[in-house]
Formats: sequence, structure tokens, C-alpha cells
Amino acid sequence: MPSVTIKDIPPRLLQRVRARAARERRSMNGEIIRLLDEALASKQERTPEALRERASAQADAWVRLRGRCRGRGSAKKQIAAVYAARSRELPCSL
Repeated sequence: MPSVTIKDIPPRLLQRVRARAARERRSMNGEIIRLLDEALASKQERTPEALRERASAQADAWVRLRGRCRGRGSAKKQIAAVYAARSRELPCSL
């Protein structure tokens, strides 16, 4: 498999990648490959047509799920449970 050497990485960026790799339980190499893959894929997925397709698919999924979830307690308690269960490193807003 081909390899690439990256030179002159700013120390702060290197520290962030190391921390992220450790948090995700990946090697530095694995994390960098994943970040590059996500960055390149997301550029292609930001076209207006792709965004409309994703929004439509998500709306269809919500319509199919409507009425199927029977949570316990109030919506406020369920939202609090989602916040409590989420990863502390990832942003979440409802």
C-alpha cells in the first residue's frame, strides 16, 4: 500500500490528532486516514442536490417512525437522558 510523509505539522495540530486518535482508540495513521476520508467525502456531499436527497431521506425515515416510539416519562426527561448518554466530547443540541 502506498504511503505519504507529512512534514512540518504544527505542534498544536499534532497534539489534537494524537488526542483524537487516543479517544477513538485508533492509531495516528488510522485516525489521519479517517479524517482525510471524511473531509473528502463531505465536500462531495455538500452539493445542493445531495443535501436535498439526504433531507428527503431523513424526512421519509421520520415519517415511517412516527408513532412507533413509546418513551417512558415526559419529553423533558427523555431529552435529559439523551444528553446524559451522549459522548462528552461530541457537541449535541436538541
